[in-house]
Amino acid sequence: FPPPGNGYIEGKELENFFQELESARKGAGVDSKKDNLGDKMKEFMHKYDKNADGKIEMAELAQILPTEENFLLCFRQHVGSSSEFMEAWRKYDTDRSGYIEANELKGFLSDLLKKANRPYDEPKLQEYTQTILRMFDMNGDGKLGLSEMSR
Repeated sequence: FPPPGNGYIEGKELENFFQELESARKGAGVDSKKDNLGDKMKEFMHKYDKNADGKIEMAELAQILPTEENFLLCFRQHVGSSSEFMEAWRKYDTDRSGYIEANELKGFLSDLLKKANRPYDEPKLQEYTQTILRMFDMNGDGKLGLSEMSR
């Protein structure tokens, strides 16, 4: 939802987020109250916009997501400094191509989930891999360059 590099959701992006959320809830058979979308957004912001800046930042969004789906926060905890990031980069760029391809990303996510003691199966790992690629592969080449991964 946020544009590349922005790091937060606000305005129209937040409205789109809520529309997607409502659509997903309906698709999952969750009965949605007939509340006004604007009222839901205000309630949501009051509850989750911890610094009251009118934006939902990645750290705030990560707190909302179910634990099982929250691998971004897990990544930030696993790779806290730039030196740890570069160490992880070198470890998982196994072919030394300068990119993290899907199979290398899958290995990284598998190790990350094991370290965090979060259960997963092969289909879920594949889903996580594709989600990360959709979120961060800005040029659509199916792999993550250093600048994409560092985002």
